Amino acid sequence: MKTLKSLFVLTILSVSINLFSQQSKLDLHQCIVIATDSSLQAFRAKNIYRASYWEYKSYKAARLPLLSLQMTPVRYNRDIVSRYDSENNIDVYRQQQSLYAYGNLSLSQNVDFTGGTFFIDSELGYFRNMGTNPYSQFTSVPLRMGYSQSLFGFNSFKWERKIEPLKYEKAKKEYLYSTEEIAGTVIQYFFNLAMAQMEYDLAVENVNSSDSLYSIGTERLKIAAISQSDLLTLKLDALNAKNTLKTVDVDLKRAMFSFVSFLNLPKNTEIRLVLPPLPTEIPVTAQQALSLSVANNPDYLQNQQNLLESQREVERTERKAAFDATFSASVGFNQVADNFRSAYDKPLQQDVVRIGLNIPLVDWGVRKGKVNMAKSNLNVTRISTEQSQTNLEQDVVLTVSDFGVQLNLIASAEEAKELANMAFNSTKQRFIIGKADINSLTLSLGRLNTAQKNYIVALKNYWLSYYKLRKLTLFDFEKNSSLSCQFDQLMNIR
Repeated sequence: MKTLKSLFVLTILSVSINLFSQQSKLDLHQCIVIATDSSLQAFRAKNIYRASYWEYKSYKAARLPLLSLQMTPVRYNRDIVSRYDSENNIDVYRQQQSLYAYGNLSLSQNVDFTGGTFFIDSELGYFRNMGTNPYSQFTSVPLRMGYSQSLFGFNSFKWERKIEPLKYEKAKKEYLYSTEEIAGTVIQYFFNLAMAQMEYDLAVENVNSSDSLYSIGTERLKIAAISQSDLLTLKLDALNAKNTLKTVDVDLKRAMFSFVSFLNLPKNTEIRLVLPPLPTEIPVTAQQALSLSVANNPDYLQNQQNLLESQREVERTERKAAFDATFSASVGFNQVADNFRSAYDKPLQQDVVRIGLNIPLVDWGVRKGKVNMAKSNLNVTRISTEQSQTNLEQDVVLTVSDFGVQLNLIASAEEAKELANMAFNSTKQRFIIGKADINSLTLSLGRLNTAQKNYIVALKNYWLSYYKLRKLTLFDFEKNSSLSCQFDQLMNIR
């Protein structure tokens, strides 16, 4: 329960960021925090985890002693029943009127190692006949201890002990895996919006620049410094710039709506994104990532679970196909009397021993067929597991390789952006003083736009690659710690 409370506390703390509906700027980290707490995908992931959490709690509770009370507080009968008349050797119908009450208090404990059940219980029953010869009886079992066991049958407790903790650990890591997937989706939306905002800013700047250049061109035409066709080209550029601004404005609104909707924020929220700075180098080797993936990735746990469940099914079918015997024994005391106090006076010993046999004789191969089917399914599971692990290892190696070059690509894109900006400003100044033509200016502007877009794309690819690597390994390479350990500390799990 402490885990769930912590989840709610974390959600409330992060959702409080919603006050930024009046705030204009958000960086990538803030967006990831909000999305992994408040988005619909995060809500779904949390509830899937909670279901697994309570399933595991139920399993743990089933391993503890179970105290139960079974009662029939009152049962009243008034009917006509068939009775045997020994004097006349015939069956006769007689009216019967009776009152009955019963209670059993039992403490039971499952034994995982053997698959049996140990119990201690106590019973009390009361019967009163209200016919022509009324009488009352109390029957009691003050104390009884017993044990029941399948001698050669399937032990479900043993397999639950292997599988259920594995399922819970997998559920926890699947939650973390889903969180990293949400982060990857946020990165897509973040940089799509960042690109839209950058294109809008460029369009605004281009409109202003085109208007200024057209005004300068008009003045230069008066002194015959440019031709009439060049002036018309400048006017056309100014008109195209205004049309482009209208188009990118629509694209920006679309991107903003998608981003805000994914973060599950108010629809009227306006956000100005802050691009992340140039990341620091994080050295990651393929061998390190593979080791972390084996230790943390939920797919490996899913493969282990599939194998265990297939092995369990093989054992279940083999046990059912073979000879089985059940054994139960109990020892205690019981007594019967016509009043309550006497029902517990000098109780008599009660011993019950039972052995049951189940011997398959002829089933025309049904059991054998089920066993062979289970073994075939186990072989298929093993092959699928090997293929899944191979694919995962390949994905990890390729992701590490891709991540290793992304930082250099960002540095190159940043340098290209700075050079393109310098070249454009220089060409613009040269055009103003008449030393550059329209084509040079247009080409320079196109290079600047491309360089700025390439820089955002490089940042996007870096963070997508980094969070994919985090997802595959469930490891925070910046803090050099496992996400699972961070999760345990956050939830105060010991």
